Amino acid sequence: MTDDGFFTTGDPIADTKAPAGPIEERWTKRRFGVKLVNPANKRKKTIIVVGTGLAGGSAGATLAEAGYHVIQFCFQDSPRRAHSIAAQGGINAAKNYRNDGDSVHRLFYDTVKGGDFRSRESNVHRLAEISTQIIDQCVAQGVPFAREYGGLLDNRSFGGTQVSRTFYARGQTGQQLLLGAYQAMMRQVDAGNIELYPRHEMLDLIMEDGRARGVVVRNLLNGEIKHYTADAVVLATGGYGNVFFLSTNAMGSNVTATWRAHKHGAYFANPCYTQIHPTCIPYSGEHQSKLTLMSESLRNDGRVWVPKKAGDKRRPADIPEDERDYYLERIYPSFGNLVPRDIASRAAKNVCDEGRGVGPGGQGVYLDFADAIKRLGRKTVEAKYGNLFEMYERITGENPYETPMRIYPAVHYTMGGLWVDYDLQSNLPGLFVIGEANFSDHGANRLGASALMQGLADGYFVLPITIGDYIARNNDLPPVDTSAISEAETRVQDQIEKLLSIDGDRTVDSFHRELGHIMWEYCGMERTDEGLRKALELIPALREEFWTRVKVTGKGEELNKELEKAGRVADFLELAELMCIDALHRTESCGGHFRAESQDEDGEAKRDDDNFSYVAAWEWAGSGKPPVLHKEPLEFEYVKPTQRSYK
Repeated sequence: MTDDGFFTTGDPIADTKAPAGPIEERWTKRRFGVKLVNPANKRKKTIIVVGTGLAGGSAGATLAEAGYHVIQFCFQDSPRRAHSIAAQGGINAAKNYRNDGDSVHRLFYDTVKGGDFRSRESNVHRLAEISTQIIDQCVAQGVPFAREYGGLLDNRSFGGTQVSRTFYARGQTGQQLLLGAYQAMMRQVDAGNIELYPRHEMLDLIMEDGRARGVVVRNLLNGEIKHYTADAVVLATGGYGNVFFLSTNAMGSNVTATWRAHKHGAYFANPCYTQIHPTCIPYSGEHQSKLTLMSESLRNDGRVWVPKKAGDKRRPADIPEDERDYYLERIYPSFGNLVPRDIASRAAKNVCDEGRGVGPGGQGVYLDFADAIKRLGRKTVEAKYGNLFEMYERITGENPYETPMRIYPAVHYTMGGLWVDYDLQSNLPGLFVIGEANFSDHGANRLGASALMQGLADGYFVLPITIGDYIARNNDLPPVDTSAISEAETRVQDQIEKLLSIDGDRTVDSFHRELGHIMWEYCGMERTDEGLRKALELIPALREEFWTRVKVTGKGEELNKELEKAGRVADFLELAELMCIDALHRTESCGGHFRAESQDEDGEAKRDDDNFSYVAAWEWAGSGKPPVLHKEPLEFEYVKPTQRSYK
């Protein structure tokens, strides 16, 4: 099967590691089935961890605590600058402190449904089980979760649920959780169990006999290229939302580590599944290089609305209640303002397309706290959201206690990533991928406050068990041959020299911005057959132009930010094409992937379970060759697919 030559279809694949039997027993069964490494032998084994966010930091700390020697890298000047620190709203867990009907099974159900039935049941149930342990772990580390009057940890609601299960530390949850993992990691650095290398970027994977055995990194301060080898490699390098140029991701966030692994044969799964977050400060001009997220937790107490009449330019205070359209409450009465992110984002786009958007260019909707302040009092609202309100005022110059916030959807999270099995191992033996860098748990749409849950579940609880099984079964790996190392180093050096030698007339940022515009226009909130085909004409042409006209100043043997960006944009230019091919081949709508040709009479996403109930895992076939599609069928024993409704 092909689609106009865009791809070919290969053999189907399967996750062979997930046990059979009752779903609530599978993780227990798998843990008992793994081979163990005894404590004395762990000290002889080395594991490389790339990334120090919630997934990488928790993994490095736990592996080192268990006795392994860990070599860990991040491109930031400190692990504390990992993008996880920007997460605001909270972390989900099925503790049921509110006694409102929550349970592990309900969290499992909400996550599978929220992902529009495009995730694995086994993985999601494990995540829901582990969620309760994460909270205990973090409390023991001293994470200052908010507490209610009675002393229990407080909860709030997030999109896609009807219970309160989100634990939070004001609007700084990611920061506090990351500091907990960071402290645990630095304890192991001090003990000599972790070799930590900040300001080092992974630029290639060292492969030998089909196994991942190490990495090649560049010291970002002096340009030195070095290699490190190990018994296994863990990628915890986050998502690829910056392919859109403007996103809520940190500006350094990139796809390079996972993309270079993909070019060695690691399957890239569901790349078109991009989450658009509905609660971002609207775009304001060409001067912007990123967008700012306002936490989804604000939708607990804020009400979303637009004027009923198109073109109404009055100040919000001058628009009476009967001339306001609280459209989420009107269309989705059961969930109201807490519908999932994909639903809320498309609804905002629709009202703005009708000419009812607010603010400059009509690209915004109101998030109004007047009712909450009246009901709860300003002090209570300030205690819950004060730092978020302060951040909004600093950026916009508007006081959200007095004037409604203006928000609009923006690229936030990527559900796609490297394909992994139940053990979090890619199809390349020895290469494990955790957190947002893999595809495993969120299907076509991640529920709010579940990213932190997955990252910490992978790092603290899953990977340390499953990677031990791999190491125990591959106990006698020989030292890596020097030829495999020199090949990887040569590839890295050749690309650096090529980028520096072009000496063109266009900046790296100009290419990145143009690519982002193409992706947002044709592979953003709404995709069409015609638009995706247009993108698949524009992207290869832009990539060809990049390799003839980009100008990278400076040298390779020094601190060179333009060189860093150029390498990352080169990878984005290849990833973007695969994203559009994936979006083109999936002619259904599901979750964050909305095909205009596949919607019902009410404009809601219309899935095609008969033809697309599978994971799309793409194999790199070589430069200039169409990728190969491998399908992993999805089976639903416990949550039967239904047309998703939040009405």
